Amino acid sequence: MEYKFGQFTPEHMVKIQEGIELFNEQKYWECHESLEDLWMEDRNDSARNVYWAIIQVAAACIHYRDGKIIGAQGMINKAKEKFRRCREQHVLTDIVLTYLDWEELEKLTLSIKDKDAVLTDFEELFNFRFKNYASFKV
Repeated sequence: MEYKFGQFTPEHMVKIQEGIELFNEQKYWECHESLEDLWMEDRNDSARNVYWAIIQVAAACIHYRDGKIIGAQGMINKAKEKFRRCREQHVLTDIVLTYLDWEELEKLTLSIKDKDAVLTDFEELFNFRFKNYASFKV
């Protein structure tokens, strides 16, 4: 497949793997830190919205774990915007959809109400794991 600038490529997938492993271990803060460096590095690349969405989901999971509904709600609403940007800016490729279980992650994120969510609304998202990323081969 030929990729256009701004789309998520195999190179992006290689870069993101450490953050994905940390997310799967529920080391959400460490995931956030790992992906934030990439997000800063790729400032002019629309594909950074994939990193950004995962960073914000991880931050929402930190707030959920700490019992802080206001923080969890705020971060999940920000993450929803990044999922929309990924679609609108045509960032998504088969790599994201296949190896990052993107549609499942997006569905879980979007299923949380924009207002008046409760902590239990985050439970399924908190238990989400990227199942297919380990099968990615360059």
